[in-house]
Amino acid sequence: MSTLAELLGEHSGLSGEAADHLQMVVAEWQLLADLSFADFLLWVPVDDGGHLGDSGEFVCAAQARPTTAPTAHPEDVVGTRFTTGDHPQLARAMREVRICREEDPHWYLDLPMRREAIPVTFGGEVIAVLSRETNLAAPRVPSPLEIAYLGSAADLCQMIADGTFPTGSTGADVHTSPRVGDGLIRLDTGGGVVFASPNGLSAYHRMGHESDLVGARLAPLTRSLIRDPFDATEVSHRILDALAGKPSSRIEVDSRRGAVVLFRALPLRPAGQPAGALVLVRDVTEVKRRDRALLSKDATIREIHHRVKNNLQTVAALLRLQSRRTPSPEAKQALGESVRRVASIAMVHEALSMSVDERVDLDKLLDNVLPMVGEVATAETQVRLARTGSFGVVAAEIATPLVMVIAELVQNALGHAFPGSRPGTVEIVVERSARRMDVLIRDDGRGLPPGFSLERADGLGLQIVRTLVESELRGSLSLRGAEAGGTEAALRIPLSRRL
Repeated sequence: MSTLAELLGEHSGLSGEAADHLQMVVAEWQLLADLSFADFLLWVPVDDGGHLGDSGEFVCAAQARPTTAPTAHPEDVVGTRFTTGDHPQLARAMREVRICREEDPHWYLDLPMRREAIPVTFGGEVIAVLSRETNLAAPRVPSPLEIAYLGSAADLCQMIADGTFPTGSTGADVHTSPRVGDGLIRLDTGGGVVFASPNGLSAYHRMGHESDLVGARLAPLTRSLIRDPFDATEVSHRILDALAGKPSSRIEVDSRRGAVVLFRALPLRPAGQPAGALVLVRDVTEVKRRDRALLSKDATIREIHHRVKNNLQTVAALLRLQSRRTPSPEAKQALGESVRRVASIAMVHEALSMSVDERVDLDKLLDNVLPMVGEVATAETQVRLARTGSFGVVAAEIATPLVMVIAELVQNALGHAFPGSRPGTVEIVVERSARRMDVLIRDDGRGLPPGFSLERADGLGLQIVRTLVESELRGSLSLRGAEAGGTEAALRIPLSRRL
C-alpha cells in the first residue's frame, strides 16, 4: 500500500510545508476518530494544472478508524478516487472553507452513514479535506461521555478548518501521548473541570485525589498531587498555557502516592474563540514498574558477567603462579595453555558486562584475544597473524565457544605448523551471511602429518574444539591440507536461529 507521502507526490502539487502539515494532521487524527466515534478519510484534490472545478477528482490519501465505535469502512479506501458527483461535500468544503454536512444519511455497502467534509487549512488556503464518516447501523444513546467527546471533536475539527490545529510544536511525541481511551478531562475557559472520563478519574484517584473532579480547578489540584515541585509547576503551567491557547507536548510525572502519569493538554479555540482545554491522562505506573524491573534485571546480568570475569582472572593468576613454581617443562606448558583458555573466557565476560543486549562485537574481542594467543610465537619464529572479513556482532551463547574454538585453532597452527624459527603466516578468513558464518584458518606451514585424522586426533586442543563445535555451536569442522601448502581448518556455524 502506498504511503501518504507517495500518494501526495503522485497526485498533488502541494508544497513540502503543506505536505508536512497533512502528515501532522494524520498523526493527530486518531484522537479525532475516537472523540467522533467515526472514521476519518483524508481527501486530496487531484492536481490538474492547479485548477479544481466541480468536475475535479479527489484521491483518498489516508484512513483512520475509531477504537470507540464500529467502523464505517471495514475495507481499505486508501488510493481510491471520488469525483465531486460521488461526494459533492468535498468540493463544497474547499470552496466555502467551512464544515459541510450531508442532510440525509448516505448508504455505503449496505451500511448507513453520515458524512461531513472538513476543510484542512494551511497558510490561509485549503489544501485537503477530511471526511468524517459515522456508522449509523449501531444506535447510540446520548450520555455525558458521548456529549463531551462529540463536543470536543467538533471544536478540534473547527480548528482544523481554521488552520490552528495541529501545530508543529506538538508533532514530535504524538504517538507516545495519552489516547482518548486512557483518560480525558474537559476544562471550561476558567480551568474548571466540566467532564472527566472514568479512566481520567481513576488516574487522579491513583494520584491521591479521593473525590470527584467535576467543578475542581485542575491546574492547582494537579500541582498539589505531584511529588517533584519542578514537575508540579511544569504540569500546572502546561494546563494554564492550553487554556490560554498555547499547545504543549506530553509530560510524565510521579505523584505523591507513587503513581506515574502521562499528561498532555490541548487548547480548544474553535473559530478563534476560547472554549477551554482538553487534558489527556494515562496511568503508566505498571508500565514504568516493568521497565524498571527490566533495567534492574539487565544491570544484574551485567554485574554477574563482571564478577565472573574477576573470578576467572583470579583463577588465571593462580595458574600462572603455579606455573612459575613448577620445574617440569610439560607442566609449565599445560598450565600456560590453561591460563590462556581461562583468560579468553574472561575477556568474553568482560565484553558482556558492558553490553546492554547480551551481544558481543566479536571483531573487537578477537583483537584482544589473538595477540594473547600469539605470545606463544616467540620473536625467533616470526609468525604473522592476519584476518580478512568481519565476524560482526553475535549472541552471548555463541561468543564464548566461538572465541575458544578460534583461539585453539590459531594456537594449534602456531604450535605445530612452524618448527624451529621458520617464518610464516596464519590467516583467519571469515564470511558471514544471515544464515551462517564460515571461518577458514589457514597457515603456510609444514602441513598435516601423514595419515592424520581429525576423528582420531588425541590432542587436548583439538578435542576441545570438536566438543565445542558439535555441542555448543551445532556446527561443522574439517581439517585439510591447503593447495599451496600448509593446513586449512574450515569452520561453519549456523546463525539463523540465534540472531
